[in-house]
Amino acid sequence: MAERRVVITGLGAVTPLGVGVEQTWSALCRGESGVGPITRFEASEYDSRIAGEVKGFDPKDYIPAKDIKKMDTFIQYALAASIMAVEDARLKVDKAEVHRAGVLVGSGIGGLPAVERCHEAVLAGGPRKLTPFFIPMLIVNLAAGQISIRFGFKGPNYAIVTACATGNHCIGEAYRCIKRGDADVMVAGGTESVIISLAVGGFSAMKALSTRNDAPARASRPFDKGRDGFVMGEGAGIMILEDLEYARMRGAKIYAEIVGFGMSGDAYHIASPDPSGEGAMRSMNNCLEDAGVTPREVDYINAHGTSTPFGDKIETKAIKHVFGDHAYKLKISSTKSMIGHLLGAAGGVEAIVCALSIAREIVTPTINYENPDPDCDLDYVPNKALEMPVNLALSNSFGFGGTNATLLFKKFED
Repeated sequence: MAERRVVITGLGAVTPLGVGVEQTWSALCRGESGVGPITRFEASEYDSRIAGEVKGFDPKDYIPAKDIKKMDTFIQYALAASIMAVEDARLKVDKAEVHRAGVLVGSGIGGLPAVERCHEAVLAGGPRKLTPFFIPMLIVNLAAGQISIRFGFKGPNYAIVTACATGNHCIGEAYRCIKRGDADVMVAGGTESVIISLAVGGFSAMKALSTRNDAPARASRPFDKGRDGFVMGEGAGIMILEDLEYARMRGAKIYAEIVGFGMSGDAYHIASPDPSGEGAMRSMNNCLEDAGVTPREVDYINAHGTSTPFGDKIETKAIKHVFGDHAYKLKISSTKSMIGHLLGAAGGVEAIVCALSIAREIVTPTINYENPDPDCDLDYVPNKALEMPVNLALSNSFGFGGTNATLLFKKFED
């Protein structure tokens, strides 16, 4: 039996640059920033007072009013992006086949805003003030659960939680679900919404966030010498993955093919990457080996590129180790320069960017790249999008706890 091929047929996104894939993509290509002052809470006493907040999202556009109160924002974003992706794919699964359609959508943190709100309610009025929806609002797998319920998909239904690598792990495992025959269709990606006092305060206490509060749009500057930390973002990135034969059968349009998935662990530190870059190297090498391609065949890398002083340097080191001289010919960019770090949703949105880079032959830029860093000396597509054919695009995501995940996307050839 020939190995099953897995293709991308639908995309959905909610990001700080817009509600919808086209709005987000066009802004990315223009090099716009979605970062601004925090409006969700009074942030004047916080070290970092900037974030990539989603604007203009109305859950009532996607979710019945009676159900909205059952979902924290990360679930609402995931459900909205899934509805967009299903519509984009024109996906209609026959009732006899719903057990062959599944959902694998995760979040790095989940319903922390619900925890904060409900804790305040208990302190103010006692346990009777708790909503019965408190637990279903906060647990991570309820994003996948609500998507499954919405569409009646009865195949694999679960969530992966690996901090900032969540989106890549979910898409990678969904790809494997289809390859090994557990499903024909998977809704996959990541979602996050934790721009609240508790989360911003926690990341600030770790000294992880940029404090360039006077210039929010210029704060996220991956690979630039002046980078001082990441900028928190929020949103969701969801893909429809299908077995190629299933997609062919229903005449689906195809954005790109997923051909590789690699993982590794640093076993080094709870929050800092291994200085040698060895974990990131193995993740990329494992992905290339899974795809059966050589490093020299890769055209573009959507980097993890968070804008932290240490992380960007280590990722650059790892890329040079894996790709050798070809590293200097690669185009590399960080979507986070424009939307901030979407944590568990980052990999989902960045996978969409890779698929569209292949389909539309445009590489989105790394904005705010002004001062070259001797330790980051590759081509990061500075400040302006680049039109070029992209046959193979690789996407890196690395998370707290030393967890690494890499995906490889390819131009579809029938």
